[in-house]
Amino acid sequence: MAKDKIYFASDMHFGSTIFEDPKVTEKRFTCWLDRIQAEAKALYLLGDIFDFWFEYKQVVPRGFTRFLGKIAEMHDNGVEIHFFIGNHDIWMFDYLPQEVGAIIHRKPLTVELSGKKFYLAHGDGLGDTSRSFRLIRSIFHNRVCQFLFARVPSRWGVGFAHWWSKHNKKRDIADPAPYFGEDKEHLVLYAKAYIKEHPDIDYLIFGHRHILLDLMLNRKTRMMIIGDWMQYFSYAVFDGKELVLEQFQ
Repeated sequence: MAKDKIYFASDMHFGSTIFEDPKVTEKRFTCWLDRIQAEAKALYLLGDIFDFWFEYKQVVPRGFTRFLGKIAEMHDNGVEIHFFIGNHDIWMFDYLPQEVGAIIHRKPLTVELSGKKFYLAHGDGLGDTSRSFRLIRSIFHNRVCQFLFARVPSRWGVGFAHWWSKHNKKRDIADPAPYFGEDKEHLVLYAKAYIKEHPDIDYLIFGHRHILLDLMLNRKTRMMIIGDWMQYFSYAVFDGKELVLEQFQ
């Protein structure tokens, strides 16, 4: 079987304490990886893979054994594995590249795949000009703040991070923000502005918003927001000719 398909997934939030059993999502996603690995040429994970991830000097968060083992297996079998940082798992450093062979992306990536040009990003911070979001994002990305957080004992730091995530994510799932429409959706506005300066882009793919969106921006360019693995269990797949948004049943 030819390994010629490229897969995109986002927002698994592994380890989130909002789940009654956090392992359920991990097992479901690993089952999907089992299904695709025979045909997968590359896998792009577009951020918020983990609900929290911080690499202390000698410690990483516990858990995720099934997922990390499967990713390592796929890498060993020739599948390119790409991790994008999200707004929940910003603090990826050298552990995942060394242990599972992942390529870490800290910024949006433009890449040519089978003759088509893709713009890939988690999506946080793109087009969102709100002061509160910008402030929080600047703190999380600040090297000094990261250095200071690394000095906090891991049991306190991880506990605080899960409390913060649970507080915000419960609100999002109980009352998820709907699609705001082309004239108000931050990522749509960003994508439209971006392709004016980069008309050679064929596809833009984002995560972050936890919605499913497949939208033609013009006759050439198409954008997707690929949902999540908390509600939709969704992904995109490109076979070299066609890009399709799917849900795993």
